[in-house]
Amino acid sequence: MLEMRGIRKTFFGVVALDHVNLSVRAGEIHAVVGENGAGKSTLMKVLSGVYPHGSYEGDIVFDGEAREFSGIADSERLGIIIIHQELALVPLLSIAENIFLGNEPARRGVIDWGLVHQKARALLTKVGLNESTATRVTDIGIGKQQLVEIAKALAKEVRLLILDEPTASLNETDSDALLELLLALKAQGIACILISHKLNEIAKVADSITVLRDGSTVSTLDCRDNPPSQDLVIRHMVGREMADRYPRRVPKIGNTVFELRDWRVYHPQHSDRLVVKGVDLNVRRGEIVGIAGLMGAGRTELAMSVFGRSWGRRISGSVKMDGQEVDVSTVQKAVGHGIAYVTEDRKSLGLVMGDSIARNTSLANLPGVAKAGVIDEAKEFNVASEYRRKLATRCSGVQQQVLNLSGGNQQKVVLAKWLFANPTLLILDEPTRGIDVGAKFEIYSLIAQLAEEGRAILMISSEMPELLGMCDRVYVMNEGEFVAEFPAAEASQEKIMHAIVNATRLERHDCSV
Repeated sequence: MLEMRGIRKTFFGVVALDHVNLSVRAGEIHAVVGENGAGKSTLMKVLSGVYPHGSYEGDIVFDGEAREFSGIADSERLGIIIIHQELALVPLLSIAENIFLGNEPARRGVIDWGLVHQKARALLTKVGLNESTATRVTDIGIGKQQLVEIAKALAKEVRLLILDEPTASLNETDSDALLELLLALKAQGIACILISHKLNEIAKVADSITVLRDGSTVSTLDCRDNPPSQDLVIRHMVGREMADRYPRRVPKIGNTVFELRDWRVYHPQHSDRLVVKGVDLNVRRGEIVGIAGLMGAGRTELAMSVFGRSWGRRISGSVKMDGQEVDVSTVQKAVGHGIAYVTEDRKSLGLVMGDSIARNTSLANLPGVAKAGVIDEAKEFNVASEYRRKLATRCSGVQQQVLNLSGGNQQKVVLAKWLFANPTLLILDEPTRGIDVGAKFEIYSLIAQLAEEGRAILMISSEMPELLGMCDRVYVMNEGEFVAEFPAAEASQEKIMHAIVNATRLERHDCSV
């Protein structure tokens, strides 16, 4: 169905793609993998017309004919539809309006709303989404929003569906449902290009895997008869063996640095809904403490409420740093007391995407690069350059916009920003979301190094192997409460899930009583 031959793409003299080749058969699921910055998303933007013909070298052949897309509308007319990692939905419009936005059924120039909702209902049935077509997108979860995006693609008579990190923000249940849907679409003859860092998911659905490294095609692996091992795929991705997924460390744990007592947080819109329910928590110097839980357990809400009351209302309880109660009622006060928060949503809440690496690095500690209240740009440049070196951030220079960095390198800039603020407690919310296995190890090594330096680390993650591989102690959160706590030696995925399931059963029993 598709051949991309010798694709080369540069940005301001920096080579992003270097003669990449990709072939996709009709009706197959073709995975594209590689480290952050390998060129995966750039290649898909070339294919979909986001980067128009003339801005790159090489050929795109679709259905046996050479194609020259001047924009995304050209590729969509052939049935090539891309769903980006950041979903292109309008939150305050309904599901039906989003599905047919720019593609509305109309009669004599007037939208036929009856037909819109009728067709939308049929498409929602196809993708397995049981929601009213009049429901606003903002009122459904991210997993259901992904299904709306796929329904939107089906409305455009998709033949080749491109999915860029579709499960990065999904829990395990929603991820499995999405993968089953891809297999169902495959059975209908729809081909799919799947970009993902989750190799276990790729193993479930992919017919073939193309590996990119440093902007070039390394290999294409056939998964149909003899599926390759994850170790082999990783070796192709990173160009080296990775015997250990997590850095080895001998914890040096000191006194308690951070304490929460009876921390309660109500929902910002629904003032009678208690979201965080009397939580007690402590983290010691040099310790990495994890918080496990399912999506919606209240982990991010807890972290944001502690960090300057960035989320929630009617917040109560006490926060202590080094045994002294502190005021964290604003972000500035929280930062002043040595608390830093690396958000799970780096693009919306962690970075100024249109600004440079240098300016983003200094954001949380402007006095550190200022003289008499005026930013010293030379000092800012030097600070950013030093953190670029320490964190091995891949970029053309610290004046490059973070918008043009890969996800893993954007995450390094977020970390650099907070490390420059010199925190005592670093709260990491999904620190490796959407990051490849090689970059993950770099982030893990940095986290281990920070703990070695005596910083306290509080780590939220939806990936239980990550928590078990990195943490010295794990809290388990369910429905806004801590329902279990395990030292690393006693923790396991089974024990964590048992704690969640048992707490959920108890909660339901109490409600029924």
